[in-house]
Amino acid sequence: MKLWKLFWFLKFPFYICTHFYLKMKNLIVNKARELFLTLGFKSVTMDHIASEMGISKKTIYNCFDNKNELVSVVTNVMFDNISNGIKQIKKDSIDPISELYDIKLFLINILKGERTSPLYQLKKYYPESHKEMTKKQFEFMTKTATNSLKNGIRLGLFRKDINVDLISRLYFNGMIGIRDKEIFPLEIYEQTFLMENYIEYHLRAIVTNKGLKKLNLFIKK
Repeated sequence: MKLWKLFWFLKFPFYICTHFYLKMKNLIVNKARELFLTLGFKSVTMDHIASEMGISKKTIYNCFDNKNELVSVVTNVMFDNISNGIKQIKKDSIDPISELYDIKLFLINILKGERTSPLYQLKKYYPESHKEMTKKQFEFMTKTATNSLKNGIRLGLFRKDINVDLISRLYFNGMIGIRDKEIFPLEIYEQTFLMENYIEYHLRAIVTNKGLKKLNLFIKK
């Protein structure tokens, strides 16, 4: 047998095992993400995930050392999915006001499965994962908000005298704050209502007359 054929013959089982391992790992992450959003990070157990998937708990532990690792991976995947979606929206948007409303629709669709307060549970029971995610969110959101604000000023939609750095930080704080279910209980404040009103509140503080005309087109929809 030629050397290269022998090499692939010996490596083939490894590639098959790796393929199924990665596929199973992705399936576990997707199911865990779904359950974490609907039931909360603390409420969902490894047994629960295994039962929902029809697999053994041992299979999960073959992919993840413990629940802390699984939570960390899930939150990072969620961040990557959301940030990549927002990047694409920004790339396709015609102006920063339209962009914000497109991002709103995107986020509502992503987070529509929330039935509890996953962020509260993440912060309380998995502080390291929460700290890591918050840092990444802050860096990404303030950077993208800064670019949008500067673009809005250039297009004459936002006032020239606004403090771009301050407004980008306030925007981040507000977008994170409206997801706090202790301040905005689900039985009183629906997520779509909160996001729509916060975006209008944010934009009204910074738009020019030209920007206000654009904003009113979205408010009247």
